[in-house]
Amino acid sequence: MYTIPELRSTESSIRISPERDVPVTPRIKRIIDTAAFRRLSSISQLGLVAYVYPGATHTRFEHSLGVYFNALQFVTQLETHPLFRSAIDEEDVCCFVLAALLHDIGHWPFCHAIEDLGLPNVPRHELLAARLVLQGELSECIGNDWNVDPQRIIDLLNPDKSAQKTQATSILSSMLSGPIDIDKMDYLERDSVHAGVPYGRNFDRHRLIRSLCIHPVKNTIALSEKGKTAIEMMIFARYIMFSEVYWHHAVRSATAMLQNVVWECANAHRSLPFADQWLEYDDAEMKQSILQLSKDQPWESCSRGIFGSQRNLYKRLVEFDSQNEPLWHQKLSTLTTTELRDTAAKLAREISKKIGVRCCPFDLLIDVPPASLDIQFRMEVLLRNGQFKPLGDISPMVQALATQQFDETVKRIRIFASPFLATKIRESNIRVVDYLSDIV
Repeated sequence: MYTIPELRSTESSIRISPERDVPVTPRIKRIIDTAAFRRLSSISQLGLVAYVYPGATHTRFEHSLGVYFNALQFVTQLETHPLFRSAIDEEDVCCFVLAALLHDIGHWPFCHAIEDLGLPNVPRHELLAARLVLQGELSECIGNDWNVDPQRIIDLLNPDKSAQKTQATSILSSMLSGPIDIDKMDYLERDSVHAGVPYGRNFDRHRLIRSLCIHPVKNTIALSEKGKTAIEMMIFARYIMFSEVYWHHAVRSATAMLQNVVWECANAHRSLPFADQWLEYDDAEMKQSILQLSKDQPWESCSRGIFGSQRNLYKRLVEFDSQNEPLWHQKLSTLTTTELRDTAAKLAREISKKIGVRCCPFDLLIDVPPASLDIQFRMEVLLRNGQFKPLGDISPMVQALATQQFDETVKRIRIFASPFLATKIRESNIRVVDYLSDIV
């Protein structure tokens, strides 16, 4: 049994939803009391989702505590597993616990939506995390209290860029990021609770954890066969959360508007004046900065539509998936951000001529969800005969969710327009997709 105090601690705890007591030892308390970690209490976990689900205002601070709690449960379950015990020593466990607690430390407000733009001067949140963990107050806490090299924590969070991927790194990083990792297991349930929907809670987390095992060749986390139904439920929960919450059409409208504003600000100023300060910004400061950068600019109304005193989101003109509009879905999905914005501007001009209404290039937005994102079901299941089989081979339901459902229907492309332009287009009774033929 490992002697890591956090695994057995009962002296102090923090209560988070849903009715979960997170053990807090003195050295954990010193980390969560640092300025870098406290900043997460002012950064919302779901950002623009709260525009549709008002209760979804929980923070990355709360989520980080939940992921840390899951890490302790995973280790407690696996510490008697022979393969896990032979590969993972106590220092490895400490690094894993810290990586779980600090996995979101580099996040800044709305960073995923902004990172998707691919702006050259925008630092990835992984780089910002490394900066915080490897130097300053956090680094001192880790060095003084945990006696581990902070670089090992970064290696776990970014295993693909690790200088040396050991057996321990492979196992632990699969627990941090994979089909049933400690991150997804927390955010699905937590996001569902705060959004007020049941979708992300309909899986058996206790059965999943009890079914954990290690693949002896791939050195990754796996499941015994008794956890098959539980993982199917979790994958279905993730599919529904994307369909109904994360990619709700109004959430995607607000996301497209934010990306439009940030893109215009970056081009107008040649760089984002606040980019180097993002680690110090909370949600309110980020919103105010974007509003200030948009002041007296042609896209100011778009900025105020999401961050002003009144919500005024762009309206959905049309949406389609790869089934009902396969040609346009394929063509638009392969365009870069610059090409998409040029296409939207050309489409706005053509429609403007048709309906006789003057509009700006950014009055019309084309939203394409990230092509690389999938529901992540590629994992191994230990059958009763002692063989490992890919989950997709023994679960046709999971395979169907990943392709026919998620990739082919949930990844919808949407075209949004400013409220004024959307009204005029609808009054003109034109079919927006028809105008793509001469543009794409």
